[in-house]
Amino acid sequence: MIFQPPHVIEIATAVRERRTLAREIIDEALSRISRFQEPFHLFTAILPELARQQAKAVDARVLKGDDLPLAGVPFAVKDLIDVAGVPTTCGSRAFANHKAAADATVVKKLVDAGAVLLGKLNMHECAFGFTGENAIYGNCPNPWNTERIAGGSSSGSAVAVSLGICGFTLGSDTGGSIRMPAALCNLVGLKPTYGRVSRAGVMPLSWSMDHIGPLARTAEETAVVLGAMAGADGLDESSSSSGVPDYAAELGQEIRGLKIGVPRNWFFDSLQPQVAQAVTTAIDRMTALGAKRVKATLPHLPEVLGAHRAIILSEAASAFEPYLRDRPEDFSVDIRTLLQGGQFIPAVDYLKAQRVRQIVRRDWAKEFARFDCLATPASATVATSYGQSKVKLPGGDTPLLNAYLDMTMPFNLSGQPALTVPCGFSNDDLPIGLQLVGAPFREAMLLRVAHQYQQETAWHHRQPPLG
Repeated sequence: MIFQPPHVIEIATAVRERRTLAREIIDEALSRISRFQEPFHLFTAILPELARQQAKAVDARVLKGDDLPLAGVPFAVKDLIDVAGVPTTCGSRAFANHKAAADATVVKKLVDAGAVLLGKLNMHECAFGFTGENAIYGNCPNPWNTERIAGGSSSGSAVAVSLGICGFTLGSDTGGSIRMPAALCNLVGLKPTYGRVSRAGVMPLSWSMDHIGPLARTAEETAVVLGAMAGADGLDESSSSSGVPDYAAELGQEIRGLKIGVPRNWFFDSLQPQVAQAVTTAIDRMTALGAKRVKATLPHLPEVLGAHRAIILSEAASAFEPYLRDRPEDFSVDIRTLLQGGQFIPAVDYLKAQRVRQIVRRDWAKEFARFDCLATPASATVATSYGQSKVKLPGGDTPLLNAYLDMTMPFNLSGQPALTVPCGFSNDDLPIGLQLVGAPFREAMLLRVAHQYQQETAWHHRQPPLG
């Protein structure tokens, strides 16, 4: 029998209709963890007792008639998100004994909606990297080719869905850390608008650019999960009080007449040829569905990357300063070097970077008023090999930092919603992702476009060879 990965909506419907039990779903998920944990180093903490307790509670709530949009759906969270009584390690020795006193708001909301928590997922240490490599908990390789990276920093979050353990997972995104691993592992990954999802109970990297969001196989699943976790939270002063729409309600609407902005600069300057072809073909498919292609130009992009670097380094150094001062040896050398470097960013540079952010938001708002969403590659390259530092692109040898994150980092600075959706494979069967970006709080539009595209394509149905 061919394994069928868990589908969020199908599981929840079956559990609500009592055609299956939540505890049966969770037993299967725990069995797959046993199979894949050792070779993939997926989890930093596996919580079978908690999962079975939650599954039992879901089955009882279904009998009572409770409306549970995520009934029985197995999920897990990146290990910078608090789960009561469990260490939040942030993938580092520095926080190995940092036991959480309460669940993060997003965990509580999802469990209230009927989802069942399996555990905490591996990640790039301190969320400060894009490869997903971790010397403490082990590397979490790409299921499509285990000699390649899964992407970071939410590596475990992507791989746990790709291997069919979880219906969805949560990651964090400060420069691309949800979207990039989702793209490299053939998933949908959503970075919501800044403030759309509470970060209460989440260990910060950069307080003004951190976003929490879901990874799943489809835009439809992502819409249901976002609806359950979004909204204002008194525990997070940065969370928005803007009302939460029914994200799934618009998915069935056609995209005929929508304007898709395609940038003439930056994003298409130097791509692997197979990436360029797949992304171009995906945009052509959207125009075949009736969308209109519009030329777009985003100003200030070089300045955006400089501002992003000044902000993330400064805020990360501030967030981890007590641990860096008292126990610097508990951080890996590369992470310690980044954090210490942030301590030398002048305050004047940080303030200039924040000024750049305001200018970018103002000028990009004018540009985004011309179209409904922007379409770009998710990265310039498919997944690269462990130990690789550069990739050969048409423009020459390019540092991986630029090849992966130049596409995604700008929208952390602006705070706009952005998602990646599978759009093809390379000749050696590595996934390629398309990025869609919207104006603030236009997640419903992005999910609608991604869903209509997925209705016309089958990339998301492909499974890794180890599935």
